[in-house]
Amino acid sequence: MEFRTVCVVGLGYIGLPTAAVFAGRRRKVIGVDVNQNAVDTINRGEIHIVEPELDIAVHAAVKEGYLHATTAPQPADAFLIAVPTPFKRQADPRAVPDPDLSYIREAARSVAPVLRKGNLVILESTSPVGATEQMAAWLAEARPDLSFPQDAGEQADIRVAHCPERVLPGRIMHELIENDRIIGGMTPACARAAGELYRCFVRGDCLLTTARTAEMAKLTENAFRDVNIAFANELSIIAERLDIDVWELIRLANRHPRVNILQPGPGVGGHCIAVDPWFIVSQTPEQARLIRAAREVNSGKPDWVVDKIKIAVADALQARPDARAADLTIAFFGLAFKPDIDDLRESPALEIACRVARDHPGGLLAVEPNIKALPDALSEQGTRLVSAEQALAEADIVVALVGHRSFRSLAPAAMASTVCIDACGLWASARA
Repeated sequence: MEFRTVCVVGLGYIGLPTAAVFAGRRRKVIGVDVNQNAVDTINRGEIHIVEPELDIAVHAAVKEGYLHATTAPQPADAFLIAVPTPFKRQADPRAVPDPDLSYIREAARSVAPVLRKGNLVILESTSPVGATEQMAAWLAEARPDLSFPQDAGEQADIRVAHCPERVLPGRIMHELIENDRIIGGMTPACARAAGELYRCFVRGDCLLTTARTAEMAKLTENAFRDVNIAFANELSIIAERLDIDVWELIRLANRHPRVNILQPGPGVGGHCIAVDPWFIVSQTPEQARLIRAAREVNSGKPDWVVDKIKIAVADALQARPDARAADLTIAFFGLAFKPDIDDLRESPALEIACRVARDHPGGLLAVEPNIKALPDALSEQGTRLVSAEQALAEADIVVALVGHRSFRSLAPAAMASTVCIDACGLWASARA
């Protein structure tokens, strides 16, 4: 089948770039989002998120008439669902969080009324194993007049597949096209149909498999990364206890030809690595012991950074007997979950800043060049969004949380400040 019209549900960090790429291949794209501001912004040919080259692609797609955004799905040949899949917060912090599939459920129910025989529905959202089958069940419940793969197999009226994104924020427009894609169908015919759709823009290989394997492949990739980050983060805690410079330690250990230790940080953020391993743990809690341990190490790293800030405040007060905590100003460099993006989702840097803001009575400054306004959780506590230069001029304690490129040239000034806590190795070379 020739997929001339594609409906993309969810116009966030994955959905909008995907919609723009399809539109760039002269497919008519209907973009759907519940956020009216996002819809209006896109229809003006502008974007509501930060991603290199995305603004150019969206502007061209809208101007040429290949992309239109709306708040409700419309008939199409293929439907892509790219909505959030968070986990449910638990009252007990030690409990394994449960996946929250409510966004997928609502997206499926919104798409169901406009489905037609021969349509293809693809779940792009990173999901626990079995989520694609659950989505198909919700679709079947809403459209009993159509047949679906779970009942009709290869003869189903509607084909259903899972194709998780595998892109790096800041390089999405490049990696959507160049990276290999794992495409899992509920039947082989579903996988072939989805592969045909993605081949219109994917230059990498389209690797066909089952829906469950595709779901698990994405979770496995991010769990692998989480375990390796946890090793580095745990090593930084051990090195601190033993009075060893962890940055030098890793630099020396990595001279071994078969060792490649990652750099420690304040934790792990974003919607993928900080979330996906829990999907594995929630379904196989007795077997996923290493994956759970890694997630707990990374989830606990912000506690360690907060404790270092508290110690720094106490040391500063001891050095200045006439001062009070209210006299000390703390500056946070970086709030995003990784360098050079504006994405604050599950950001350990933001978590650390918010926790300190709740308790510290003195001045609080945030330097985040990729956003225009602070989240309410910080601004309501009196935190000010300032330039790096202003922060260095006013702060008694400087905390490096995110290694944005624009911060690297500040090493001499930062190191000359009263106290510098480098949680991400931003200025490690300046200390060497």
